[in-house]
Amino acid sequence: MILELLIALIIGVIAGTFTGLFPGIHINLVAAGLLASVDSFSGVPVMALVVFIVAMSITHTFIDFIPSILLGAPNEDTFLSVLPGHRLLQEGKGYEAIVLTLYGSLMALPILIVFTFIFIAFLPFVFNFVKLILAYILIFVSLYMIFREDNFISAFIVFILAGLLGWLAFNLPVKEPLLPLLSGLFGFSGIIVSIKNKVLIPEQKTRKLREIRLNRSTVIKSSFAAALVAPLCSFLPGIGSGHAAVLGSEFVKNDNKSFLFLVGVINTIVMGLSFVTAYTIGKGRTGSAVAIQELLGKISPESLTIVIIAIIISGLLAFFVGMFFAKLGTKYIGRVNYTRISFVVIVILLVVNLVLSNWYGLIVLVTATALGIFTILSGVRRIQMMGALILPAIMFYLMI
Repeated sequence: MILELLIALIIGVIAGTFTGLFPGIHINLVAAGLLASVDSFSGVPVMALVVFIVAMSITHTFIDFIPSILLGAPNEDTFLSVLPGHRLLQEGKGYEAIVLTLYGSLMALPILIVFTFIFIAFLPFVFNFVKLILAYILIFVSLYMIFREDNFISAFIVFILAGLLGWLAFNLPVKEPLLPLLSGLFGFSGIIVSIKNKVLIPEQKTRKLREIRLNRSTVIKSSFAAALVAPLCSFLPGIGSGHAAVLGSEFVKNDNKSFLFLVGVINTIVMGLSFVTAYTIGKGRTGSAVAIQELLGKISPESLTIVIIAIIISGLLAFFVGMFFAKLGTKYIGRVNYTRISFVVIVILLVVNLVLSNWYGLIVLVTATALGIFTILSGVRRIQMMGALILPAIMFYLMI
């Protein structure tokens, strides 16, 4: 059994590297495909499939900042890294930007262990109270985000339009609605704007790791901020890593490097704790956690122990894999035509959407792209487009 679990973990790390590097190939799609074809794996232990999903998901959180920073092709968890990451990329420090997110994801692992015990002890009680006022918490967080904007009226408009689009996507016969919705809002829109602005990428400098560091105070403050906000976002529906990063940034020094470290910590914590949340309250807040629930039914303490071990081992492996691809990517990004790469990424995203979604999804994709472009050009933070997930969640919890 141990050999099967080890093989599943290694394959999961490879799969997570693939999903992280290629825009539009999300771990939720792989997990859903695995569930749909689970009968084909009748000879494989269920726990091996679980370890595969966990390893893939954790590795993805380490790797997915690479295309976000280098190509401007983020997903819903990494889109906030694009702006500070691109600033450093324009300074020839793209490698440093990616390494800082990897440092953050690595720091998340010990924090995850601590909060696993806290969640097991207190989350069932806390959630029973919180779920009564969940809609109002989501409303408060949303208003807080909106009124932090310089132009809060435009931010409110973006939030509402994204929310309505999200509601339509989930209520129309759209196949894999999250794919076209998020591809348009956070993928196509940013890439199209970058093509229009004719972005030029300078030659990148690859510094030695010992030269890429944050001071101890920044590491402590960023880790504390992540530990404060990420656990909340791991069990609140509709609130993801992006919102946790914005909330956490209130507690840390406002500079690019600190923020990239912070989002790295948060991204991995939110994913890791989603598995613990599925164990403690039976609610999966990520596609991967839901997939594990489908495979195991009720998650036992023994299964959770294996999941935590898989998180730690795959996280350590993903750190070194991320370092390798960060160096490789930044070595060649300045030598190629960025506009040509952007067109290639657009084609990949379009093909993925056409294959995995349907014509309703294409309509959602075009509409979401238009809204994303409007958001960028109007100067509104793209976090407001997460209204596509939050507003439907608010409507759901107000009606139950």
